Amino acid sequence: MDFRHLQSFITLAEELHFGRAAARLQLSQPSLSAQLQKLEKSLDVTLVERTSHEVRLTPSGVQFAAHARVVLAQMDKAVDIVQSTAAGHAGTLTIGYNFPASAEVLPAVLHRLTQRHPHLAVSLCEQRTGPQLAGVQDGSLDIALVYGHPHLPGLAARRVLARVPIVAIVGRTHPFAGRSSVRWTELATERCVLFGREQCPAMYDAIFSAAAAAGVSLTVAHISDDPGGTGHLVSMKPYVGFTSISRAAAATGMAAGPAAPVAVKLIDPIPTVDLYLVWCSSITNPAVNAFIDCMDDTTTHSRPAKSPLAPSTP
Repeated sequence: MDFRHLQSFITLAEELHFGRAAARLQLSQPSLSAQLQKLEKSLDVTLVERTSHEVRLTPSGVQFAAHARVVLAQMDKAVDIVQSTAAGHAGTLTIGYNFPASAEVLPAVLHRLTQRHPHLAVSLCEQRTGPQLAGVQDGSLDIALVYGHPHLPGLAARRVLARVPIVAIVGRTHPFAGRSSVRWTELATERCVLFGREQCPAMYDAIFSAAAAAGVSLTVAHISDDPGGTGHLVSMKPYVGFTSISRAAAATGMAAGPAAPVAVKLIDPIPTVDLYLVWCSSITNPAVNAFIDCMDDTTTHSRPAKSPLAPSTP
């Protein structure tokens, strides 16, 4: 069935006059009559009765006109949606992120994205770097916000936040809890909580590089791949954990409660890691470009991460 024939029939049903309907459609009357005949033939139903004095719809024509209007409206909506999706204004965008991204990058970018593309559906998923990169590679994520530049085939990356500090996190009864900062050499006899390197290679390497620079070999007493699990572990046992300064501020703040762990700055050296925006280099989702544009307009590339902790002293 030709949708042009539906539109012609709807116009005729509204005008009930071949001359006026043809004029609205910018057709000749014979062309309009021919389209109506083709439509009626395809349906094997008479839709319009015409005499020398009037044009009126048959009962079948009345019913068909009502349903045809719905079909055409849905068709118009489908066209709008597919065009908006192709332009990145609609569709879906799945974003992976870590804690510093949620604290310092995403709120402003998502606000701008919503203003520009109100019909774009956004799905968010907090994950460590490893699972995020796997998600971009297998297509389950469109965007990743991760630590470190991923040297993986098929991925494009851009640094959006520079030098995110890594801090120590300990329970309130730990000897470090009353300190504003701790030197790496003081960790030589401590038992540490870490995560598997595959979970977050850049942060893992930054921690061990800083320890090596201080001549320290870390003792790993427990592996926790849950980003929030470190705080609970150090509150229960005399371990030293490691986390970003952004997550530490949230985990140790007043809202965290009286039993919350304590964040302590690490110095000599100060370990840091960069935050990168990552996407598939062969973009198939136009909404990815829309997100990148909003990121460009919202952030200053490679700006340092904010430090919510007090200046460090030995």
